[in-house]
Amino acid sequence: MSTVSRMRLYGTESAPEPFRILRAGPMEVRLENGNLRYVRFEGHEVLRAISYVVRDKDWGTLAGAISDLVVLEEPGKFEISYVSRYKNQGACLSVTARITGTETGSLRFASSAVADSAFETNRCGFTVLHPINGVAGEPVEVEHCDGSVVQTRFPDLIDPWQPFKSIRSLTHAPAPHLKARCQMDGDTFEMEDQRNWSDASYKTYVRPLALPWPYVIEVGKEVEQSITLQIENLANETAPSTITPLSTSTGGVELKAGKKTKSRFPRIGLLISPEDLKSAISHIDLLRKVNPPAILCHLDPTALHGQEALEGFRELQVRFPASYELEYVVSCKGDLLAEFQNLADMIDRSGLELASIAVCPSVDRQSTPPGSEWPQCPPLADIYTAARNCFPGMRLGGGMFSYFTELNRKRPPVSLLDFVTHATNPIVHAADDESVLETLETLPHITRTARAIIGKDKEYRLGPTTIGMRQNPYGSRTFANPGNERICMTHDDPRQRGLFAAAWTMGYASAIANADIRQWIPASFTGPRGIVDTESGSLLPVGEVVSLLAGLSEGDVIDCSDETPASVAVLCVEKDGEVLRFAANLTNRELEIGFGERRTFGPFEVIRL
Repeated sequence: MSTVSRMRLYGTESAPEPFRILRAGPMEVRLENGNLRYVRFEGHEVLRAISYVVRDKDWGTLAGAISDLVVLEEPGKFEISYVSRYKNQGACLSVTARITGTETGSLRFASSAVADSAFETNRCGFTVLHPINGVAGEPVEVEHCDGSVVQTRFPDLIDPWQPFKSIRSLTHAPAPHLKARCQMDGDTFEMEDQRNWSDASYKTYVRPLALPWPYVIEVGKEVEQSITLQIENLANETAPSTITPLSTSTGGVELKAGKKTKSRFPRIGLLISPEDLKSAISHIDLLRKVNPPAILCHLDPTALHGQEALEGFRELQVRFPASYELEYVVSCKGDLLAEFQNLADMIDRSGLELASIAVCPSVDRQSTPPGSEWPQCPPLADIYTAARNCFPGMRLGGGMFSYFTELNRKRPPVSLLDFVTHATNPIVHAADDESVLETLETLPHITRTARAIIGKDKEYRLGPTTIGMRQNPYGSRTFANPGNERICMTHDDPRQRGLFAAAWTMGYASAIANADIRQWIPASFTGPRGIVDTESGSLLPVGEVVSLLAGLSEGDVIDCSDETPASVAVLCVEKDGEVLRFAANLTNRELEIGFGERRTFGPFEVIRL
C-alpha cells in the first residue's frame, strides 16, 4: 500500500467521494453520493451513470445533503432510499429517492421533488449516461414520447447538437448477447453528445433546452420522475466480460513499442496572460529549464489589456527567446480594420516579434446552447479578412479560445486561415477523479471530429487544456474554490498541484500523439493553472512532465501497443535519433509494469522506461 500523502497525490486533503458496490446476481452498480455509476450486467458496462442533477442559473452543479439513507442488500436484490436537499438562493428542494435492482436485470431509480419556496434552476432531474466505448457509432432504438420508434445509431463523429429529442426510451446492445432498454418517465428527455465537452458519454437529460431557462419550480408542487432499466440476455448464457473499469484495473501490465508512425509530436507551448507576466519574469530560470519552443501570449482588450501588456511580453521575449504566438480577443466594438490596425501599431511600438496571431470574437467565448439566439457578431470571414489585411505576412489562426463544443457549433471558414485552434476542459459536468481521467478516452473522438471540420491539410493547434477552467462559456463566471475541493468549473483545481495533473497530462499527450496536432498548450506557466510552485520556486509535478514533453516537440511518434489498459498511458517518441519512452500510472495505487524489465511505479507516477 502506497504511503504517498493525499496532498501529494491530489493537491488537497479533501478525500474522494466514498462509494459502495451493490450486487444482485449479475447486476452490479456503484452507489456514490446518492447516484449510480458503472451499471454493469455480467461484467459488461450498460450505463456509465444514472444521476439526479440540480443546476443553478450558471449551470453550476448544486451539492445535495443526503439524510435518511437506507441500503438493503440481499441475494438477488438491493434497495436504496434517502432524502437529498438542495439549497439555492434561500430556497430548498427536497428530493425523495428510491432505487431497486434485481438479478433479473431490472433497475429502477425513482424520485419525488418538492420545493419549500420558489426554486430557480437551469436543470432539475435525471441524467442518464451511455458510455462511448463499444457504443459510439453503434445501433440504438429510440422510442419517442409520441410512441414512434426509430432504428438509428449513436453518433460516430461528435454531434454539435442533440442527436435525439423527445425521448421516452433507448435500447442498445451493451454486448452481442445483451439488450438493454432504458425508459425515462416524468418529463420529456433529450440527448446531447457529451464528447463535445470531453466527457466519455452520451447524456440523456430532462427538460429540453429549447424551453426557457432558468425556470422556477413552484412551492409545494411535486415533481416525479423515474428511470427504469431492463436488461435481457438474448442467448440465455453468460459471456466473458471484455470491459474493465478504470477504478478496478490492476497491475502486471506489459508494454510494447511498435514502428515509427507518420505523426510528429506537437510543439509544446505555455500560456502567459498579462496578469501573470510579473510572476513569469520572476521565475525566468524555471521557464528556461522547461524550455518550451512556444509561448502563447493572451491579449484581451475587453479586459483592458493593451500596450503595457505587449511591452511586458517583449521584455519576456528578450529574456527567453522562443516562438511567440499571440491569442487576440477581438472586441468587435467598432470598425474591424481600425481595431486590427491599432493592434498592429501597438505591437510595432512594443517591439514584440510574433510568429503567428490567432483571433476570436469576444462574444464567441460564450456558448450558444440549442434553442438560444446567437449573439450579434460580425461574420467570421470579415474578421479574418480584416486581420489578414493588417497582418499580411503573419500566420493567421482562428477557431475558438474556449472549447471544442463551441468550435463544433460555430465552424469557421477554414480556407481563410493558416491554422485552427480550440481548447478542452475536463470539469464542465463532473469533477471527481475518475470522470476527469475518463476524459482521456474522449480525446481521439474530439481530434478526429475536429480534423473532419478543418480538413486533413489544415494546421491544427490545441490548448490550453488544463484541469482548471480559465473561462466559463456556460455561465457568468468560473467558480472560486476556497475549500480547495474537486468542483466543476473552477479556475483553481487543486489537482494541478499534485501528481494527479502530471499523470493526466502525460495521459493527454498519449491520447493526442497520433492526431497530427502542430502545437499544444498543456498549461499556463504560472498562476492557478500553471506548472510552477511559486512558494518554493520550483516546478510542480506537472511542470516536470511538461518539461519532458517540451523536449519531445516535433519528434517522430512511435506506435505503442494498442493493448495498453486504461490504467496506464504510454508515450514513445523518437527525437534526435533516440527513442524515448514514458508511462503514467493513471490509478491511485501501485502498478507493476514491464517493458523489457518489470518495475513498480506508484500512484499517478510518471516514469521513463
